[in-house]
Amino acid sequence: MTRIPIHWIDERDPPDAFPPPDRALTQPSGLLAAGGDLSVARLLAAYRRGIFPWYEEGQPILWWSPNPRAVLQPAEVHVSRSLARTLRRGNFSVTADRAFAEVIDACAMPRRSGPGTWITAAMAAAYTRLHTEGHAHSIEVWHDGRLVGGLYGVALGAVFFGESMFSRMTDASKVALARLSVHLVSRQFQLIDCQVDSPHLRSLGAELISRAAFNSRLAELLPLDVKFGTLE
Repeated sequence: MTRIPIHWIDERDPPDAFPPPDRALTQPSGLLAAGGDLSVARLLAAYRRGIFPWYEEGQPILWWSPNPRAVLQPAEVHVSRSLARTLRRGNFSVTADRAFAEVIDACAMPRRSGPGTWITAAMAAAYTRLHTEGHAHSIEVWHDGRLVGGLYGVALGAVFFGESMFSRMTDASKVALARLSVHLVSRQFQLIDCQVDSPHLRSLGAELISRAAFNSRLAELLPLDVKFGTLE
């Protein structure tokens, strides 16, 4: 059996002990490193380099830098006619950072398309710590007082790094993204990272850019003094 050459990070290594993103494997595509931990410092160092953790229960922590990268421009999120009608009806109410733990738990629940998601208990705890320290944020969609959709991600500089979304009612996750995009525009965010491509994201306006182009955008946008703030 051929052993995949991969950089291993020790928990004692400095938080930024990642290899250059362009050393990521082509198979599996984007895999850069393994090991380390999910401390706030290491997660923030990873995001600032265009790297994120993605692994399943029983695996070591795996760190990824995909090429190409799926991104959304906040001002160009596609709102279909049906979604526009849903938004006009006003049947949903939307909040931010009101129920972060509930959102991440819902995102971790099994999906119709598979047995579960990559959000392990350790991942949920790590992003909750990021939320407590003001780096991770959630959007919640409510119907008759019940949480029916939402998303969460990490905000650094003028970039929102989307992590996961869920929906318990038709269009609920799309409502969350549409409301997030309006908020991000108002706060002068300039990019939403969607990580990997999917037909669902494409339908919402996502485009693919190279890893080099993505990291170049990070170099421009992360130093900007932009705050997520409160949902208006």
